[in-house]
Amino acid sequence: MQIDHQVKVGVLGATGTVGQRFISLLSTHPFFIVAALGASERSAGKPYSKAVNWKQTVPIPSAVRELVVYPCIPEHFTECAVVFSGLDADVAGDIEAAFREAELAVFSNAKSFRRDPHVPLIVPLVNPSHLSIIPQQRAVHSPPLKKGFIVTNANCSTTGVVVPLAVLEKSFGPLESCIITTMQAISGAGYPGVPSLDILDNIVPYISGEEEKIEWETLKILGGVAETDDGKKAFDMHAKHPLRISASCNRVPVVDGHTECVSVRFARRPPPSPQQVREALTAYASDAYTLGCPSAPRHTVFVHEEPDRPQPRLDRDYQQGAGVSVGRVRQCRVFDIKFVVLSNNVCIGAATSSIINAELAIARGVIQV
Repeated sequence: MQIDHQVKVGVLGATGTVGQRFISLLSTHPFFIVAALGASERSAGKPYSKAVNWKQTVPIPSAVRELVVYPCIPEHFTECAVVFSGLDADVAGDIEAAFREAELAVFSNAKSFRRDPHVPLIVPLVNPSHLSIIPQQRAVHSPPLKKGFIVTNANCSTTGVVVPLAVLEKSFGPLESCIITTMQAISGAGYPGVPSLDILDNIVPYISGEEEKIEWETLKILGGVAETDDGKKAFDMHAKHPLRISASCNRVPVVDGHTECVSVRFARRPPPSPQQVREALTAYASDAYTLGCPSAPRHTVFVHEEPDRPQPRLDRDYQQGAGVSVGRVRQCRVFDIKFVVLSNNVCIGAATSSIINAELAIARGVIQV
C-alpha cells in the first residue's frame, strides 16, 4: 500500500473517549492527517484543547490543540476523504446518515447502522470482503450516491472473539456451536463509566444488550455476501452452516482489555487437536496486513504458551493493541476446543478497527485519494 501524500480526515464526537482515541492514534499515522473536528454545540467554536476533557495517557497532539471544533454538520468536512465517527449511539444515526448523503465516507464506531442490510459490519482482521456491498449501498440510496457510504465496526467484545473464530473456520471448516463468557473492562462503558461503588471489589454479571450483540454480530461478520434472486447482494448471516452462539457478559474491575473464555464445537469430525488449533492461529495473516495497511498488526493472533496468559495488564498493549492474544488452547470435554481471548477494547475493539477499515477501503479502491 503506497500513499505518498497526506489524506485529510475528520473526527466526529472528537471530545468523547472514542474520539480522543481516534485523535491519539491518528497523530502518528503515516498519511492520515486530522483536518476537521466535530462535537456537540456546547463545544463548537472552541479550540480543541479548551473543548476537551482529555483522558488519554499521552498529551493532546500539538497538531490538533488549536483546531476549532465544529458542529457535526457535513459542510465543515467537505475536504475530508474520510470521516471517523466516535459519536454516541443515541445521536450517531441521523448525523452519520447526513454525512453519507453529503457524499462523505463514514467509518463508524457506533451501533446505529450495524444491522442495516446494506452496511458492512467489518472487523478488519476478518472480513474486508464485505466492502463489496458498498456499491449497492450507494445505489439503493435515494438519490443514488457517487462517493458516500457508511462502514461500521463491531462491538468491542464481538471484535475480540470473532478473530480466532474466523481463523478456525477458515482452517477447519464451519463451527457448529460456541459458548462465550466475557470479562469486560470498565472502559468499555465509556467515561465516566461504571460507578466505583458498583465495580470495586465486585463483578457485575450484566451489560445491557451486550450478549445479543455478540450472538448477532458474529453471524453477520463470519457469514458471506450472497446474491439474491433479484440480483442484489445480501449478508447470509452464516445461513449455509447455522451457528449457535451463547454469550454471557460480565463487567470486571479492569481498566482496559476484554478477556473472553470460549468453547467451540466443529461441524466436521474428527475435530482438530489443540496443537493444530495453535498452529493455525499462529500462521494466520490478515488481508489488511498482506495489503500493507500501516495500522494492521504483524501477528493477527498471538498465541501464548504460558499456562496463565493472556492477562489484560501484561498483554493488552502488545502491537499497540491492534491484534488479539489467545492462550490456554486445550480440549473441551463438552465441546471440542476451549481457549482464552484477550483484546484491547479501546484499540482493535474501537478506533483502531475503524482506522484499518479506512486503510482497507483505500487499498481496495473504494475510496480514491
